[in-house]
Amino acid sequence: MRFPLQFICSLLRLYDSTTSVLEDLAIKGSNYSQRVDVTYALKALISFEFVFILHLMKELMRITDKLCQTFQQKSQDIFSATCLVSSTKSLIQNLRDFGWDALMENVRSFCDSQFIEVPNMSSSFSDIIRSHHQKDSVTVGHHYHIDVLNTSIHHLLKELNNRFNEKAIELLKLSTNLDPKYSFKLFNVWHNCSLVEKLYSSDFSDQENILLESELQHYEFDVLKDVSFQNLSTVGELCQKLVETEKSIAYSLLDRLLRLVLTLHVSTTTTERAFQL
Repeated sequence: MRFPLQFICSLLRLYDSTTSVLEDLAIKGSNYSQRVDVTYALKALISFEFVFILHLMKELMRITDKLCQTFQQKSQDIFSATCLVSSTKSLIQNLRDFGWDALMENVRSFCDSQFIEVPNMSSSFSDIIRSHHQKDSVTVGHHYHIDVLNTSIHHLLKELNNRFNEKAIELLKLSTNLDPKYSFKLFNVWHNCSLVEKLYSSDFSDQENILLESELQHYEFDVLKDVSFQNLSTVGELCQKLVETEKSIAYSLLDRLLRLVLTLHVSTTTTERAFQL
């Protein structure tokens, strides 16, 4: 499948060809209605606003493309994916804080190559759109910088934060740490205990947190090296195997933790769905 970034890049690469085809259709269209529609589309295509938004979308898609591709994979490393979520948010925020000048330079360069007029960023935006609803004090630069760039980034970050809030990410990290897949490669006693204290403060007392750390240390040397536990692929299978071998008795606090983690499908439905898109 084609990803959004590829589509935007293709549109920019074929911009000359597209405008040429529309110009021809605007003159030689089969009927008046078609010529009017094409003329309207062409006018929009060669406008500064269209070019600005196209380049803005390219920058946003360039940042989110890796995350998008990761979500398309059938087999996903959730830990790596959550790290990508964090870096994606940071890069988007960096675009908002420091990316305006570079973005405008790219837009101006493209407009110059296509003979598209670049409006004076200091002029009143109401003069351009001829609207009495727009305050005269709002400049063209303010409109594109604040109303378009910053607003677009705000909505994108809001969507990412809604889908991948901090607690949901930490729950998924804990689930991944305990996952027996790949021979428990991400298991870490200290990290697990830290997440348990933060996420399950009402499910484990202070004394139980201390005992859980001890259990996890023994578990690391006992269960993780047990051949019968090496071919498991899910937390559910791990929990079942602990019961079958009666190790759930020796590691009762861990068994409780695993059962809590199994409720992830209920508590983080939105986040997990995003990973399965």
